[in-house]
Amino acid sequence: MTFQQFLLILRARYKVVLGILLITVITTLVISLLLPKEYTASTAIVIDVKSPDPLGGMVLPGLASPAYMATQVDIINSDRVAQSVVKLLRMNESPVIREQWLEDTEGKGELTVWLADLLKKKLDVKPSRESNVITIAYSGVDPAFTAAMANAFAQTYINVNLELKVEPARQYATWFEGQTKILREDLEKAKQNLSAYQQKTGIIATEERLDYEISKLNELSTQLTIVQAQTSDSSSKRKSADNSETLTEVMQNPLINSLKSDIARLDAKLQESSVNLGRNHPQTKRAQSELASLRNRLASETRQIHSSIGTSYQVGKQKEKELIEAMDTQKNRVLELNRQRDQISVLQRDVEAAQRTFEAVGQRSAQTRLESAVVQTNITTLNPATAPTVHSRPRILLNVLISIFLGTLLGMGIALLLELSNRRVRSMEDLMEIIELPVLATIPSVGSRPTPRRFPRVLSRHKPPRQALEAP
Repeated sequence: MTFQQFLLILRARYKVVLGILLITVITTLVISLLLPKEYTASTAIVIDVKSPDPLGGMVLPGLASPAYMATQVDIINSDRVAQSVVKLLRMNESPVIREQWLEDTEGKGELTVWLADLLKKKLDVKPSRESNVITIAYSGVDPAFTAAMANAFAQTYINVNLELKVEPARQYATWFEGQTKILREDLEKAKQNLSAYQQKTGIIATEERLDYEISKLNELSTQLTIVQAQTSDSSSKRKSADNSETLTEVMQNPLINSLKSDIARLDAKLQESSVNLGRNHPQTKRAQSELASLRNRLASETRQIHSSIGTSYQVGKQKEKELIEAMDTQKNRVLELNRQRDQISVLQRDVEAAQRTFEAVGQRSAQTRLESAVVQTNITTLNPATAPTVHSRPRILLNVLISIFLGTLLGMGIALLLELSNRRVRSMEDLMEIIELPVLATIPSVGSRPTPRRFPRVLSRHKPPRQALEAP
């Protein structure tokens, strides 16, 4: 079917098309006028996603994600918000609504859930594409009721959003409170262990006590070194007993030096007296007696010095032994003090670790308690809903325009169906398709202008069969 054939069909059956179009438009207009008027009230809320959290002092990155706005829309459309609206407006307490619920459900289910499902059917939530504004619209036959419902959904959404933020904080606060009690007990136990060990060992300042004991050990070590040197020196002097006159103590002794001088003087005097007076002279004898007395005294003094060296050696060995024993005792004391210090260090680290953990959990507990008590949210009502003065449905002009379009399509479709069910010849092309023979000429209708050179144009388009060309 060509476009020309289609136009010819519409021209032939224009009454059918116009009739169906008129019926469709009139029907749509009547239905639109008979439908009850429906009003739509809307409120706008804005979500602040850039301001930092008042408690944490930081901007949460999840607030700026595209999924955040979609999540907020889902929250508004959720059953929780709808059921909270029912409870906020006390619709579940209305006897009329309860009777309607009993008639529709025969008492099955819950009234609040049934009402929430009905309310959500009239709710329309649309987020803005280029901003953080969400529009909440509610439709109904009562303008005041629609405005109240839109505002109720906005306020309930703000409350639910705050609850969703506060409920986890409350749970965390309860958990942190229990952990704080446990950690406080651990800290007190660690402090008690440290105090008990300090009382047991009698150590308060471990570092000062250890430094004192170490310095005492060093002092004993120094004394032992000195005594060992003196003992070694006394031992060497004891071994040189055959040559006692070469000892330092002997050579530096003033009395011995004085005796040696007296012996030398008397010896010289004795030799002079022996030469001048003779060996048997009383003066010579007296000089010999004095010289012998001085030599005996010198020998006695030398033996005493040698004996004192031996005594000093014995005393040094005894003192060395005592110092070694004292050093061993002091070493054991230092080692024991080191062990006690290590144990005290472990207990102190336990106390410090328990203290740090307790403080960290305490800070986090205080933070969660503040978060659980917060009453502010990042959502604000931008434009509260007011009772609309103009109905939003039905849209008569739009319905009429749509009915014109659909009525035209329907009329043309019915016209084509009627034409196909009762096919008629409305053009030369229709005749050629029916008889499958070429058209030699056309006779114009009365009052129409003849079509010049129609026959050659037709012959040029369609090649006649051989029988037609050979006809007389």
